[in-house]
Amino acid sequence: MPEGHTVHRVARQFRRDFVGHALAVSSPQGRFAAGAALIDGRVLTGSRAVGKQLFLEFDGGLVLRVHLGLYGAWDFFGRISPITEGMAALGSMGAPRLRRAVRMGEDEQERGAAGAEEPFPPEPVGQVRVRLATGASVADLRGPTACEVLDPESAAAAVARLGLDPATEEDLEAAGAEVARRLTRRAVPIGQLLMDQSVMAGIGNIYRAEMLFRARLDPWTPGRQVPVEAARALWDDWAVLLADGIRTGVMLTREDLDEAGRARALADRSERHWVYGRAGLPCRVCGAPVVVEDMAGRKLYRCPSCQR
Repeated sequence: MPEGHTVHRVARQFRRDFVGHALAVSSPQGRFAAGAALIDGRVLTGSRAVGKQLFLEFDGGLVLRVHLGLYGAWDFFGRISPITEGMAALGSMGAPRLRRAVRMGEDEQERGAAGAEEPFPPEPVGQVRVRLATGASVADLRGPTACEVLDPESAAAAVARLGLDPATEEDLEAAGAEVARRLTRRAVPIGQLLMDQSVMAGIGNIYRAEMLFRARLDPWTPGRQVPVEAARALWDDWAVLLADGIRTGVMLTREDLDEAGRARALADRSERHWVYGRAGLPCRVCGAPVVVEDMAGRKLYRCPSCQR
């Protein structure tokens, strides 16, 4: 599942190339024809992410809410600006399934081979739920869990249901105190609480496992037993990891790497994480085998020695 950094990058891509333009909106798949008709021809006035959800704002107050879920992805064509200065523009963000692009990172893909000539706009690839187009740029949405047009009140209610997101909070200190309160008031395991999008928004399976290892916390510890300082530290760590993920497009969670090691990890997925995806392999700190367990229907990776 695409995690919060990916959705923030998608929001930035729309701000770079689509905001301020009247968009041609269609549903090549046909499943979103009615919704597309509501916003077709309207000017995109804003684009923002909260956690794993994207909110595209159109003139007249209508909002397109998109939740990629496990299998959703955005594919971009035409004039696509780099999100981060000095880094290449990327053509696909989400669950990478676009065959004519090259996979890059956990959940992003590089644009097609340089010099390849394709008609514009390109024919839709796969089951495209909605297509948003300017005269120079196209965005195709495939496989989302949610895609709906909301009025301003419904959009505000959808945002209100979400937890706190370091990339959107103006007062990180106050937000951190609130997150600590939410994490420590319940008997639910801390590993489950981190995946609760009404507590902290944007954390998925990879960030969950890595944050708990970085904090040396046993994921099965009830929230009520987690010290307030440790709960607050999780928020601070999430702010650091999210900002780095938004900048690079990669979930690189090892803080032990020097500049050369970080460069290797950016190129080699197997070097990026402490415990995630490393079941049976030795812990990078203590050497104990990393274990994988089930928590609320999702895989949970941890070191049974370091995370006591």
